[in-house]
Amino acid sequence: MAAILIMNSKSTINSDQSNPKALHPLLENGSADTPYSRPKYRTYVLCMLTLVYAFNFIDRQLISILQESIKHDLSLSDTQLGLLTGFAFALFYVTAGIPIARWSDRSNRRNIIALAVGIWSFMTALSGFCFNYLQLLMARIGVGVGEAGGSPPAHSMISDIYPSDKRGTAMSIYSVGINIGVMLGFFLGGVLNQYIGWRWSFVLIGVPGVIMAIWLRTMVAEPIRGWSEQGTVNLEHVTFVDVVKKLAVNPTLRHLFLGSALFAMVGYSTFNWIAPFFIRSHEMGTASLGLWLALAIGLFGGIGTFFAGYLGDRLGKRNKSWYLWIPAISGLILIPLYLVIFLTSNLYLALVINFFPSMLLATYIGTSLAVLHGNVDPRMRATASALFYLVINIIGLGLGPTIIGVISDALTPAFGNESLRWAMLCVLPAAAIWSSVHYFIAAHHISKSAQTPEGAG
Repeated sequence: MAAILIMNSKSTINSDQSNPKALHPLLENGSADTPYSRPKYRTYVLCMLTLVYAFNFIDRQLISILQESIKHDLSLSDTQLGLLTGFAFALFYVTAGIPIARWSDRSNRRNIIALAVGIWSFMTALSGFCFNYLQLLMARIGVGVGEAGGSPPAHSMISDIYPSDKRGTAMSIYSVGINIGVMLGFFLGGVLNQYIGWRWSFVLIGVPGVIMAIWLRTMVAEPIRGWSEQGTVNLEHVTFVDVVKKLAVNPTLRHLFLGSALFAMVGYSTFNWIAPFFIRSHEMGTASLGLWLALAIGLFGGIGTFFAGYLGDRLGKRNKSWYLWIPAISGLILIPLYLVIFLTSNLYLALVINFFPSMLLATYIGTSLAVLHGNVDPRMRATASALFYLVINIIGLGLGPTIIGVISDALTPAFGNESLRWAMLCVLPAAAIWSSVHYFIAAHHISKSAQTPEGAG
């Protein structure tokens, strides 16, 4: 550990990292003892980062349950809604993500996350004061830019405080923030929309995030890079090209990225369009629908997300391919479930069956990040995560909801309100199968090379 501190002091990355005391205010007399030496503190920070991620998805997902009201009020098309919730958001999310991640690999990650939370929460609240499509589009772009500073630095922090054999579980616990956020976004958004309207829903959901930003900035310490590896870490500058080359030459990671992007297409398309589907095809109100979707994605989704990472760590001790087999198998199980949901005319059957795909939609995240971070240098982790999110958001969030919106509009003359049902049925099963193929190929490569999550690739 002393070697880490010595190399930290020699680093020319920036003034914040050149002195371990500046990085960790709780260190005394150059001691290598950090608050992260205490398991309770590691758990506290993981919970804080998970809560921040939940706020990320509350603000991101809120518009899904509100979009039917927004569509009616602002006279929008499904294509415009798809761009609003998908491509436009994703484009600026990933464009801002790379430079913020490069900043995170050189600077104080806690401060960056706190700043990001404050920005996206303010822009969410501002969405309630928009009176045309362009204004709302600009506000959502602001949310996307802010949220770009959330996950890459958080992933880097988690990998620095949890060793590789616990990293899949830790990443999955963090990823449960998706389920908590989507649950609260659907539930609170549905209730608030029905009683006070979509504009005040944005305002009341956005304000608490500003408070969270202040808490994070003042109550969480920045970890030492590479602390979980308990070894010497060279903190000299790593170029962006070096990170890209590292990812590009590894066949496991190439297929991991593609499989994750297609799995994300299934997940984001479902999250963005499942509420309008039930409203249009089954004439549900937003309050009751918000409760059903909150239960499905929050409770069942959280269980599935956590156990995917937990099983990956447990089974991965015997065979590292399990980190990739878990999302591959999950993708195949999704197919018959979607066929039932979108082909049945029975509302309650569709709602109950929807619990099960909700368990599977985020199973890829924790296991994929465990493999990704185990195959790159600690100095590359935020940038690697940003590139991971660039791919899964451009393909998953950018193309998925937008394609479904375009197909739905094209089918409207023939199917009316049922056009969305058939658009989702066209896209989701096909993307799930394609995703599984890439995960199985990635598992083949990781097994063939006898790689572990900490292998170099």
